Amino acid sequence: MAVASFIQSHEVAVVGAGPIGLEIAVALKSAGIDYVHFDAAQVGQTIYAFAPMTRFYSSNDRIAIAGVPLQTIDQGKCTREAYLAYLRSVVQQFNLQIRTYEPVEAIQRTGQEFELRTRTLTGVASQWRIGNVILATGGTARPRQLGIPGEWLPQVHHVFADPHVYFSKRVLVVGGRNSAVEAALRCHHAGAQVAISYRRERFDPAHIKYWLLPEINGLIELGQIEAHFGTVPESITPAQVILRRVESDQRVEVEADFVLVQIGYVADMSLCRMAGVELSSDQQVPVFSPLTMETNISGVYVAGTAMAGTQEHYRVFLENCHGHASRIVAAIRGGTSRVPDESPHGRPET
Repeated sequence: MAVASFIQSHEVAVVGAGPIGLEIAVALKSAGIDYVHFDAAQVGQTIYAFAPMTRFYSSNDRIAIAGVPLQTIDQGKCTREAYLAYLRSVVQQFNLQIRTYEPVEAIQRTGQEFELRTRTLTGVASQWRIGNVILATGGTARPRQLGIPGEWLPQVHHVFADPHVYFSKRVLVVGGRNSAVEAALRCHHAGAQVAISYRRERFDPAHIKYWLLPEINGLIELGQIEAHFGTVPESITPAQVILRRVESDQRVEVEADFVLVQIGYVADMSLCRMAGVELSSDQQVPVFSPLTMETNISGVYVAGTAMAGTQEHYRVFLENCHGHASRIVAAIRGGTSRVPDESPHGRPET
């Protein structure tokens, strides 16, 4: 495959075209700052990965971006499909030029600038000289793994794509936060025989959408969903899952045609590491100034949920990241934004 290499120069590179990446692009364009925008996949890829018809926890005004109102047909909380359409409309309204499906493969400092290497779908590699790099790469690059025997059997799914897959089948959902509870309920309503394994003794209301908790508890009480609280999976075979009770080490065998692992996600902080950004703790949280979003590397900024690395307990969401765009633009222009910092507050993951 022919691979070409050439160099272009821009004042700023934005990496990531999720909602905050788009909001930053609008702010840069409005400020007349020369920039180039990359994403390894499509606009709003994280939202695209939600199961069909997933509804946001946040109200529409809190997930609207760039001053563009978000309306839904029933005035209710936005669905995955409606939000993807909304993001596309923002891109079109502001005529944003985004190099989708062009991942950044390398970042290297050369003097006062950065050299980036990207690659397109057709394999064409490009080099870019950039003055400032904004990393809005999100915090859910890949699902967490159990690390147990049988986890990579074909009937074990780490991403909940569509409940229709599980119609009339026995499904064990692993996890006990919002994603797991919602998957269990949707599979149940789609006609699956659902069981759920959670390491704690009960669901924590702080980590589940308020309209889901009474339903899941009610179905468990009625015996329509089988709950194995205080258990963790130990191994998976083509026909069953061996659960271990946390308190007693007793084993429980659960028959399952499918296993749906919903235990959270891990951030990909590799671009931060390439750029020399200091990462702290096991969660790989980048070191940055909350006033400017600039990291310990001059000219490298972090935005959106990437600022929190891999979140064990979700406290940084789209809805409390809107101030990042104005802070970064002000910093690049040599000033400081007056937009106050939104205090992260606990909410279940979307």
